[in-house]
Amino acid sequence: VITCLCPVGATKDMGKMLGGDEEKDPDAAKKEEERQEALRQEEEERKAKYAKMEAEREVMRQGIRDKYGIKKKEEREAEAQAAMEANSEGSLTRPKKAIPPGCGDEQEEEDESILDTVIKYLPGPLQDIFKK
Repeated sequence: VITCLCPVGATKDMGKMLGGDEEKDPDAAKKEEERQEALRQEEEERKAKYAKMEAEREVMRQGIRDKYGIKKKEEREAEAQAAMEANSEGSLTRPKKAIPPGCGDEQEEEDESILDTVIKYLPGPLQDIFKK
């Protein structure tokens, strides 16, 4: 018994499934445009939903900050910056760092003794150059 594999009674849909010519939809461009617009609208709605949720969260966070006296990181940084500016107002340079006591005392004598110590370890001709 031999069976035939050719589509004798095939319909138009069968031809499409087998890779035949597809019919051109005259409204395809319009449908694609509507689909793109629907996607844009869904995206906008999603963004609005999450923005609303974040605003509600921020209100809750602010309530907690107020209740426990916590400041936002930006507020702390702004206050620190304002304090630095207030301290250096009228000055053209940055504020000087505090020098610990005893660090600047008798610096010249120490430099000379260190220089003499280094010169002792140099070869003879270099010692003569540095002593002049």
